[in-house]
Amino acid sequence: MNTFTAELFLKGSQQAVILPNEFRFDGDRVYIRRQGQEVILSPTSRWDDFFHTKSVFGDDFLSYREDGPPQERESI
Repeated sequence: MNTFTAELFLKGSQQAVILPNEFRFDGDRVYIRRQGQEVILSPTSRWDDFFHTKSVFGDDFLSYREDGPPQERESI
């Protein structure tokens, strides 16, 4: 396994990492967790990305919708 180094820098009061191109992620978010002394980054799922982005629907999407009549079903 090859070992690479990444540059650390401060952005305001937070520490950030510049990843080498070989470790680039798609998207703009990752999961982060600590395992012992290691910090592990993992890609987020597409659904997480969807829910974190601004909605393509208006604020009133599905805010009011009429319920249909109760369904008639055979008893079991």
